[in-house]
Amino acid sequence: MSSTQTDDTDKTPVEDPDVCVVGAGPAGALLSHRLAKRGHDVVILEAGPRFDMEERVERMKRQIHPERGVDEIWDMGGERDEYTVSSDIPMPLNKRRAKGVGGTSLHWGSVVPRFRERDFEMESRHGVGKDWPISYGDLRPYYAEAEQEIGVAGPDEAPHQPPREEGYPMDPLPESYADKLYAKAGDALGIDVQPMPMAINTGAYDRNECQGHGTCEHVCPSGGKYTADIHVEKAEQEGATVITEVPVQRLEHGPDGEEITEAVYKTPDGETHRQTADVFVAAAGAYETPRLLFLSESDQYPNGLANSSGTLGKYFMDHSGGLVVGFLPGLEHSTTEYGPVISSGVFQFYDDDEAPTGGINMMLLNGAEPPIATVAMTSDEIGDELLEKIDLQAGNSIGLTLSTETLPREDNTITLDRSKTDNNGNPVLDVDFSVGQYAIDATEKGVSEFTDMVEELGGTVVLSQGTHTLNKADEFIEQTEGGYHPMGGTRMGEDPTESVVDPTLKTHDLENLYISGGGVFVTGGASNPTLTIMALSLKAADHIDEELQG
Repeated sequence: MSSTQTDDTDKTPVEDPDVCVVGAGPAGALLSHRLAKRGHDVVILEAGPRFDMEERVERMKRQIHPERGVDEIWDMGGERDEYTVSSDIPMPLNKRRAKGVGGTSLHWGSVVPRFRERDFEMESRHGVGKDWPISYGDLRPYYAEAEQEIGVAGPDEAPHQPPREEGYPMDPLPESYADKLYAKAGDALGIDVQPMPMAINTGAYDRNECQGHGTCEHVCPSGGKYTADIHVEKAEQEGATVITEVPVQRLEHGPDGEEITEAVYKTPDGETHRQTADVFVAAAGAYETPRLLFLSESDQYPNGLANSSGTLGKYFMDHSGGLVVGFLPGLEHSTTEYGPVISSGVFQFYDDDEAPTGGINMMLLNGAEPPIATVAMTSDEIGDELLEKIDLQAGNSIGLTLSTETLPREDNTITLDRSKTDNNGNPVLDVDFSVGQYAIDATEKGVSEFTDMVEELGGTVVLSQGTHTLNKADEFIEQTEGGYHPMGGTRMGEDPTESVVDPTLKTHDLENLYISGGGVFVTGGASNPTLTIMALSLKAADHIDEELQG
């Protein structure tokens, strides 16, 4: 059985660093690297381990094994990762996140479209949600920097894209057989199918190239997919220190309540340490960062740290949507002849002026059936009968995974469940989330368009499940349950009475505490959020750099 690297490194605090970053996922990694490269002394505190990347193949075997859960791939679960859900849909958080150096990028699908201009102006344009205090133009140069940092392959000229100042670092991924089918259907129906921007190396970056295993989500065995441990290691090369397996228990502030003085963390052997710094950055993700701030309550902040607005944990969002699978009988070539999982998509209905106005991000799958190994291992047949079954199931399916926009609502929350504790005796997080009709309408639109594509190719939809079937399905398959792309809970704004952080991502209440991650999103759009998280993190790093030099 594969395991994490044995970590017997020194876990005592770093003496007098400039910046303490809580979390070594995409947000913390890029921010830490930028600050370390500019000469600042950075320490990163990571709750999880540093994984041995030589074991990627073993972890991929867990993924395709029919009796292993997604949460087992990156060692999630158990008392450390306990949580509760008060939502009206299943939300298996430990199948949607990973704890360790690299964070959830270890198992992400590497899909990296930018947010659209409209995503920052939903109240002004459509009368829903709330406008961000920054615009697409403010974030545009940081999008370009993030794409260069992680290595994105994408189309320089494609319809339905936000404005760009320069091309992608790499050309789009090669067109798969499934992509050709989607393009054929799209041409007949007037639907624009285009290459999807992907953080996958096609040869230009200093990591292995994509080998088409098709298991990007949740394991890339070759290392061609970008994972944030790359930038953690780059930060270390610039002098940063990383301390792993040290979950931060709380943030302590000084007597006046205006500055954080230390991050209190525990080591695997139960010792408690206190890390001081000039600046602190909470980058533990949209689930764990609100929890950390609630756990840091004090006499001055009885409702949670940085929560004078009362909005901490509120306006939580995820990306609703669903999964649609179409069966195409009689194909001469397998749709799965080329990985990765996704290489094309449809953005034509993202900003449709017609109702619904909710964003629709259609990600087209290169293969929608289980791996051949999984089919074989779960079958009772042997010999020719098994081959016949595999031939029937393998390579005859196309699919859509759909991401649609959920509006921010005050009653969608992350709070503490004080009736249940983790392995350190701290209350666990509780998620209370309801999708809403806005997202349901958008999902139904996306499902309808893809159904037309399947039928245009002579196929039949054999599975359609997700947000649009909330009241129609007794049980959801794992892929269509909630919890993907958490956003909100520490929202950004100009008004300290309505938000947790300002446009620089500094908290309104504490002058040396920043929050970096999807929690600061004001609205959620439909684009996968990680590239926007990275762009915001680079922008925050610039502000912190100016502050430290000021």
